[in-house]
Amino acid sequence: MKKSEFRRQEDILSPVRSREDLLFEDSLRPRSFDEFIGQETVKTNLQIFIEAARRRQEALDHVLLYGPPGLGKTSLAYLIAREMGVGLKPTSGPVIERAGDLSAILTNLQEREILFIDEIHRLHPSVEEILYSAMEDFSLDIVIGQGPAARSHKLRLKKFTLIGATTRAGRITPPLRSRFGIIHRLDYYQEEDLVKIIERSAAILGVEVNDEGAQQIARRSRGTPRVANRLLRRVRDYAEVKGDGRITGPGALEALDMMEVDSLGLDEVDRKILQTIIENFNGGPVGINTIAAAIDEEKDTIESIYEPFLMRIGFLERTLRGRKVTAKAYQHLGYSLFSEPQKKLFKTPEEEE
Repeated sequence: MKKSEFRRQEDILSPVRSREDLLFEDSLRPRSFDEFIGQETVKTNLQIFIEAARRRQEALDHVLLYGPPGLGKTSLAYLIAREMGVGLKPTSGPVIERAGDLSAILTNLQEREILFIDEIHRLHPSVEEILYSAMEDFSLDIVIGQGPAARSHKLRLKKFTLIGATTRAGRITPPLRSRFGIIHRLDYYQEEDLVKIIERSAAILGVEVNDEGAQQIARRSRGTPRVANRLLRRVRDYAEVKGDGRITGPGALEALDMMEVDSLGLDEVDRKILQTIIENFNGGPVGINTIAAAIDEEKDTIESIYEPFLMRIGFLERTLRGRKVTAKAYQHLGYSLFSEPQKKLFKTPEEEE
């Protein structure tokens, strides 16, 4: 398989937004909290906080949303702005390179308006420091002049709401995190919620899908709405070319098998990671750098895209000595657990005593 083909196959189940996703996500994005499926606790709390802020005619407290990519952090930010009846100015951490860039954005915000910063953990330290006073007392400290004649001037800002989104909450500095009044973690979705999301997206896209077809797609969506919508579009293509345009259970199964997405949502790269550890390193433990070199993949990609899912379904363990494949993964991939190297890895409690 060529590298370009390998990359396309990898992108099918990647929770990271792709160029193609940008063309569809706006049309599929929920327009109200009633249309937003899943994350019930987060949704309920946000609705209460928003209603309280509206009754007091105040800006909503600053909000931090974190969790794996593709779960709806951006959608929630737009919903908050819509429910508050205010505008939203989106940007991202890597885009804001200088403190002056952020100062210009902040001074142009209107009363109660929302500034949404995606990947907020990637803000430059000098830029982040500007946010401290802006979030806390809605002011900017500006230095006028140079040398001994320089003096500090406090510029007042209109009261705004900052919504930060991140996939790496651990990388947010304590001073910044402490200034958020509302902090919520988005978790992976249950299959029944993904079925509802797929059925809603299919209706918007004008695709007929039955319950079994939606379930087949949801089962392989890795708990992520973005992946579910992407698979829906690919299965739709298959149904239009190979069938009558309707997505049924058998048709969805054939399409997903053709894309090499198995019953648990594992793709070629997932299986390659597990098979490499089993066949080359006796099931582990083995270091992440070694795995990356063995399968010709970036370490960060494995850690952020593949490893969380494999750990969540119980196929991979992280130990002090490295990554180790579990007995559950051996069984799913059809490997025997009873070779001599694996006997030492999977001891029963009685054997350990």
